[in-house]
Amino acid sequence: MKLIHIADLHLGQVLYQHYDRKREHDAFFAQLEELCRSERPDALLVSGDLFDIQQPSASVKEAFTGYFVSLCKACSDMKIVIIAGNHDSATRLQADSKIWRFANVHMVGIPPAVDLSSAEPGWEEEFIIRSVAGYIVAVPYVAGNRKETIQHLLDIVKAENVGNLPVVLMGHLAVTGSDTTGHNFEHGTLRTLPLEDMGCGYDYLALGHIHKPQTIGYPQDSMAKEVNYPSPVARYSGSALHVSCDEKYPHTISVVELDGHRGNVKIRQQRIEELLHFYELPLDGGAYGSADDAISDIAGFVDGGKSGYIRIRMDYTAYLPADFNQRVYEILDGKEAWVRYNPKIIWIGEPEHAEPQAEQMRFEIAELQQMTDPVEFIERTIDKYPALDIAEIRDVFEEVQRELALMAEDTKTKSRKN
Repeated sequence: MKLIHIADLHLGQVLYQHYDRKREHDAFFAQLEELCRSERPDALLVSGDLFDIQQPSASVKEAFTGYFVSLCKACSDMKIVIIAGNHDSATRLQADSKIWRFANVHMVGIPPAVDLSSAEPGWEEEFIIRSVAGYIVAVPYVAGNRKETIQHLLDIVKAENVGNLPVVLMGHLAVTGSDTTGHNFEHGTLRTLPLEDMGCGYDYLALGHIHKPQTIGYPQDSMAKEVNYPSPVARYSGSALHVSCDEKYPHTISVVELDGHRGNVKIRQQRIEELLHFYELPLDGGAYGSADDAISDIAGFVDGGKSGYIRIRMDYTAYLPADFNQRVYEILDGKEAWVRYNPKIIWIGEPEHAEPQAEQMRFEIAELQQMTDPVEFIERTIDKYPALDIAEIRDVFEEVQRELALMAEDTKTKSRKN
């Protein structure tokens, strides 16, 4: 079974509140389509975060449709399996899934129910994709642990897989031990799950969510062009583009070959040639001592014909006038298609006694949407509010719930009398 594994497309992303990335995504999909034509994989796996926001614009949706229709035409016998990520609207993706099925695209947005006893009979068929080459179990992003549900799906495949075909599992989450370099959150705020919670019985776990390409448990191979492992293997393909200037590592597309169930897994990385690179100025690794030095160097960068996103490093003793960013934008006026500016300056050499910034509590959007118990939110943020008595809060909420239950019963009684 041959697969091409990608994730974290973030279509519609606007960098620094100003720069659209449509041309960069055009360049990525041109490379992806060429790779699909040459490799002729059995399936293209997209492990979540198709879009950068849950309600993308009409033009972004149109671009998405164009990209994948073109892929379908280029490789009509290739299955495409897409799962929702935490940046995607699960219900919107699910709403489009039936029409995409006609193009051999399996789109899975809504995750399995928490309580399987209340699920409709045959619900598993939405998440198991079968082919002559093997099985794909597609589980979209979900907040919290779904170990039993995932194992249930894998057990169904196990019972059916009498031919020992390869078994692939897809997921969008952060697993413990992954390298989160380049992400804009503190390591302590990232919620991770142990790899064991993804069940057993798969040969390849196609992960999304973490942007650095990597195979879990093999950090030394993160940039290796070709490697072989015994199954099972869990891998992040990495994001399609550098989603921020902190992602200084190369980004790749994973080509995966499996020779059977419990067999060998070969992974090849195809380097993505990004249209616009990320640069930190000055290029010699130092820092500017004055605003004039920075402005002069930026002008030289532009006049030298270079292209990309630029961010500058300043010595903390340097004075920046109030109009500094405006002067930079004037230099780049009319050239924004090729040279783009990150106004968040890197200050070098700040004194050790500088006040640290307060750590912010972060929740992912989809995780908040799936939180039904307000006490859970309070419990997870209680360290920020030491004056709160969590036991008292629990008692109050329990009392409120009892009162609501009594009110609901009174309403039912009155309805029966009427």
